[in-house]
Amino acid sequence: MSAVSDSWPRRRLLALLRSSGQALDAQELARLTGQHVTTVRFHLDVLTKESMVRQVQQPPRGRGRPRIGYTAVQHSVGYQDLARVLAEQLGSDPKRRLDAAVSAGRAWSATLDEGDGDVRTLADAKELVSTTMSELGYAPERDADPQRDDETAVIRLTACPLRDLARTHSEVVCGVHLGLIREVLDRNGSRGSFNAGLQPFVEPEVCLVRLSLALQQSGSGMPGPRSTNGDGVAEPSADDTDDPPAARRMFSGSSAGGPFGLRR
Repeated sequence: MSAVSDSWPRRRLLALLRSSGQALDAQELARLTGQHVTTVRFHLDVLTKESMVRQVQQPPRGRGRPRIGYTAVQHSVGYQDLARVLAEQLGSDPKRRLDAAVSAGRAWSATLDEGDGDVRTLADAKELVSTTMSELGYAPERDADPQRDDETAVIRLTACPLRDLARTHSEVVCGVHLGLIREVLDRNGSRGSFNAGLQPFVEPEVCLVRLSLALQQSGSGMPGPRSTNGDGVAEPSADDTDDPPAARRMFSGSSAGGPFGLRR
């Protein structure tokens, strides 16, 4: 049992500090709790050693030395751990995990208020996706599009908030992002007009979003057939030859909701 949970006075002090918008000193806390100031200081020392509160210097009242104030330490929620646990609950089959993740991304997108419903061109699609991902904290590079023709658009994402989890559960994290992007495009244009793909970690901190007109892809919404070497490993296509060697896989598919999968 911790030093906090087994002491009502310390729990009371911690609650007061958490609810206060500013640091409080021992005298103020003694007045609020009705305890003697020496008793309050004892409990505050215990809380400080337990890293539940921290000391801050406050200006003196009148002349004299600065006062010592106390604030509660705000322990952040472990969202990375929570996301990892949730990802592991999706099962062991990568395809099923990807399907579930894309569906979750579409549901997430439905809660956002993005776009004006007038996405007609590839440039419009790129602007919409860039704006959406920027507002969510993914830091797209708007002026660094390495696209090589008028049939595709590439967006570099440089700050994934879930990058650590994506390195170990990429089909889940990247699947959620892919579903989000596809739903944003569907809601703001003709459903199925654009294909969206997500290529994680082409550089240590960079992922690529690839957009294209649906008519430029095969009817299934998946990349066209790829030749294989003697070991059955897919050979690089013409679209891949200029990508950095660090690029490992591509999550792709049509925004129409057709088949999609993991292209290694």
